[in-house]
Amino acid sequence: MRGAKSAKWVAGAAIIALAATACGGSDDKSDGGAKGAVDPDGIFSVEVGEPQNPLQPANTMESNGSIVTDSIFSQLVDYDPAGKLEMINAESVETTDSKLWTVKLKKDWKFHDGTPVTANSYVKAWNWAANIKNDQTNASWFGDIVGYADVHPADAKTTPKSDAMSGLKVVDDYTFTIELNAPLPYFSYKLGYTVFSPLPESFYKDPKAAGQKPVGNGAYKFVSWDHKKQIKVVRNDDYKGSDKAKNGGVVFKNYTTLETAYEDLKSGNVDVLRQIGPKDLPVYRSDLGDRAVDKAYSAIQTIAVAFYSPEFKSINPKVIQGLSMAIDRDTITKTVLQGTREPATGWVAKGVLGYQPNATGDVTKYDPAKAKALITEGGGVPKNAISIQFNADGGHKEWVEAVCNSITQATGVKCTGDSKPDFQADTNARDAKQVKSLYRSGWVLDYPVNANFISDLFRTGAAGNQGDFSNKALDAEIKAADSAASLDESVKAYQKIEKELVNYMPSIPLWYYKVNAGYSEKVQNVDYAQDGDPILTEVQVKK
Repeated sequence: MRGAKSAKWVAGAAIIALAATACGGSDDKSDGGAKGAVDPDGIFSVEVGEPQNPLQPANTMESNGSIVTDSIFSQLVDYDPAGKLEMINAESVETTDSKLWTVKLKKDWKFHDGTPVTANSYVKAWNWAANIKNDQTNASWFGDIVGYADVHPADAKTTPKSDAMSGLKVVDDYTFTIELNAPLPYFSYKLGYTVFSPLPESFYKDPKAAGQKPVGNGAYKFVSWDHKKQIKVVRNDDYKGSDKAKNGGVVFKNYTTLETAYEDLKSGNVDVLRQIGPKDLPVYRSDLGDRAVDKAYSAIQTIAVAFYSPEFKSINPKVIQGLSMAIDRDTITKTVLQGTREPATGWVAKGVLGYQPNATGDVTKYDPAKAKALITEGGGVPKNAISIQFNADGGHKEWVEAVCNSITQATGVKCTGDSKPDFQADTNARDAKQVKSLYRSGWVLDYPVNANFISDLFRTGAAGNQGDFSNKALDAEIKAADSAASLDESVKAYQKIEKELVNYMPSIPLWYYKVNAGYSEKVQNVDYAQDGDPILTEVQVKK
């Protein structure tokens, strides 16, 4: 299922404060709307926000940028709806020991500039992305590969020993090998993430400019980027993948509020939404009928801790446990969220290999008395006050206020929302280590294995570990889980780790996400993937 990948921070929340759930709309499925005659060259539009960074595959870790880069770049593999690997640009990805992997490419693939996609297109791109000098957000994803430390030293001020990871070797034009530092049974799953995209030779002439006008190998070709207004891509007629576009292209329209996007959807000025805003959730099903979407996907909302902040640098996990038990998830999801979310009982999202219910034990159960006791046992909340940072353009304000009210009423701890104007400002503040105490931290799968929700978020130095959580014992357990003899054993080891996270409390699980979205009468065959994004290539534009 193309589009079932792309891990990233989730921008939107889609919540509501009033009114009962209306009837109508699709439930955990979408029939894609009434069928009609199709214009195969028709172009449709999708609601997004401004990407945080230039459109470089290794520099995108948020949902506004990833939906665009995923349309332009294809990777070696992808996953079907059951989580099974599918070969995309790869002919095969094989290993006998989970440590040395051999990749063979399909031979007829080309970049949008007409140059061939070869083994060197991957090896050179990965070496460039991993190199500390190039300052790519997702560089740590290459940390499994032998020689990563030579191109990306732990001390950012140190000059790299090399420009190439010794674990990558080009065998011939369409074959390369990847040697890992240790066996990693699920490594082939990670190869479906956007960071492992190939790059054309033209990229290296001016990487900064290439981030503004990307040349990829995917189903769509980049056309233009009018910042904070729109990005346009068109169908790549020479695309060799099985997920060829059934439309002529996509316009990614920039919106600063979900409410404005919804009004534009109703008036026919935008065709596909990824989320419905708080104000319109009570009515969107009755407004849109069969064009309303209500579907689960593999993402989770959490409150993360800025462990680098002076107040929380040495916080006792019991304090975080207490804050968690002060949140009345059942009431908030039923009232404020109008049943569009399900209270979380663990850190791994549903639909992911290794998901298990009740991993948190009692820590996600509402218990004001125990919450107060735990906070006291842990030494109390610094200054008896917390704030929760969130992006104002994502529909988070109402639930943040509800969570704060729940915490204050249960424990007496003062809690306030710390609003940032948009997702770009929110993620920039996280990257700059400017979060005051806590921040909302939605996460959607990069690959459908439970390690993605643990190792890539809580391992010391992981790209997704923006709160700087660090624990040597946990790092050692993660390393052991990654070195398991088989995928099944690795998944079981991560399940054990997930149950132990209550002792560390690197974040507070809140609830599992659902897509509450809709589309216009102009399009049909609209569905949403495991990562919550619309499957762009499947959308059909009516005549």
